[in-house]
Amino acid sequence: MRKFWESIYSPNYITGYNPFILKDMNRAIERMVSAINNREKIVVYGIPNVDGLCAISSLILVLKYLNADIEYVVHDDSSGDSSITSKDIINNVHFLGAEVLITLGIGLKSKEEEELCKKLNIDLMVLENRDRKTKCEYIYINPNQKGCQYRYKNLSISGLVFKLMQAIAIYYNIKSINKYLDLILIGEQSANVPLKGENGVILKEGKKFLTNTNNYGLRAIKDAYNITEMNDSDIKQIIKIITPTINVVTMMDNARIIIELLITNRKERAEQITKYLNKSKENV
Repeated sequence: MRKFWESIYSPNYITGYNPFILKDMNRAIERMVSAINNREKIVVYGIPNVDGLCAISSLILVLKYLNADIEYVVHDDSSGDSSITSKDIINNVHFLGAEVLITLGIGLKSKEEEELCKKLNIDLMVLENRDRKTKCEYIYINPNQKGCQYRYKNLSISGLVFKLMQAIAIYYNIKSINKYLDLILIGEQSANVPLKGENGVILKEGKKFLTNTNNYGLRAIKDAYNITEMNDSDIKQIIKIITPTINVVTMMDNARIIIELLITNRKERAEQITKYLNKSKENV
């Protein structure tokens, strides 16, 4: 495989910081490119909050644009377990025929899960942002890990996923990657990240793309709630609308409906889901 993506990096990409400075990003793109080009099954595994759902949705949209074979799983943390277990891998990942597992904001419970992935021939890629000193053999992207020289350490999971999306865009020469900042902005703001440094740039630039979004789900929300500007109050309203509620069948079903809203390419379906979410919020 030709390793030319770093040499063609353009400083005009949003933030001006090369995503390949993140430790393991080169390994991540090598594996991603192989999976995309060979139509290997990729499973994205994320968490059921707004930051997590925006991260899942934006990555799915980019991978679908590249015609990748992609599925997703939203982690059920109702049991209080905030890590992926062997049961999760067998029932939710291997069941889908995964060859690559990308986790967003959630790690493995123990070494047992890592060994299980090896046994099942599932290549593992973990994106998270927390203090961790243990060395990983699998692909691990975390600005706070030892040896990572990336300057900004406080990206939310959406912001960190955007770095992966930037790297993918560099390799495939996708010119319009910044349009996904509408979702990244919402995820970042919901996570209450410090509004300075790279986060500040994402939030500032993201408002431009959110104001003129071509995401059918976000446009349906704006139309349904008469959102014409895009100030902090408007963004908070959108966050509230797409926050999973626990009294609508289950929180997990609601989270999946929200992801469908954010990734659908059908205007009518987006409007239908928005009406459903509106009714469910009224019943909270």
